[in-house]
Amino acid sequence: MQSAAQAIIAEWSPPPFLTLSMLLVAAIYTRGWAQIRKTRPAQFPTWRLLCFLLGIATLWTSIASPLDGFADALLSAHMIEHLLLMSFVPPLLLLGQPVVPMLRGLPRPVTRKLLGPLIRRPVLRSFGHWLTSPLVAFFAMNLTFLAWHIPTAYDFALEHEFWHDVEHLCFLGTSILFWWPLLRPWPMRAPQLGWFMLPYLVLADIVNTMLSAFLAFCDRPVYAYYLQQPNPFGIAPIMDQRAGAAAMWVIGSTVFLIPAMAITFKLLQQPSASGQPVTVR
Repeated sequence: MQSAAQAIIAEWSPPPFLTLSMLLVAAIYTRGWAQIRKTRPAQFPTWRLLCFLLGIATLWTSIASPLDGFADALLSAHMIEHLLLMSFVPPLLLLGQPVVPMLRGLPRPVTRKLLGPLIRRPVLRSFGHWLTSPLVAFFAMNLTFLAWHIPTAYDFALEHEFWHDVEHLCFLGTSILFWWPLLRPWPMRAPQLGWFMLPYLVLADIVNTMLSAFLAFCDRPVYAYYLQQPNPFGIAPIMDQRAGAAAMWVIGSTVFLIPAMAITFKLLQQPSASGQPVTVR
């Protein structure tokens, strides 16, 4: 007799379009990275290529691997899926400095005749700068995160595959916006925001903590979907919910607070106006 995990894996097959699309993106980036590395080897070391490819692999794992099947059966697996999409894929992709390599990796006619004129339009450039500004990026990611975890929206997404895909796109897109001001991928020219990034990260962690704590300490299952669908693993819905909340709480907080500590340490090492490093007494 097959176990529940074996049954999910047996039913899984790699989605052809999604898999090929990710392979194509990886190939375009790799081609562009190889080209730009010839003139900017210090700016595009091998580790940037590895970060981008790992980001693509993590994205595939989260939405195209058997994990997606487990996410339909277990809230805890669904939360892991969301964590990968929001907390790991975006920073890995942005650490690859993807903007210029992706443009260089495309065929020249596409870049010159299609994308070039669009990128040079002042309206679109202004909209892009506005979209990646810290306040817009912060509210876009956190409001999207909270909105899709409202029980009605959460259950609706699981019951309708198209809207489940829309949910994933919302999580990935707004999380890329959130991490953009922090990692500032080249050729972004906005000044470093320094200490402002600390409340930016800490407030995002508070939002994550509030939702995680609500799910962890609630005395009943919040999402009706997991009550209506038979659980193939025999795990009580309330225990599954608490496991998912714990993963979201611990891993999510770690992802926010480690960069906050790194930024603090970096800022404290910068020289003050007197020329001496800032120290804490």
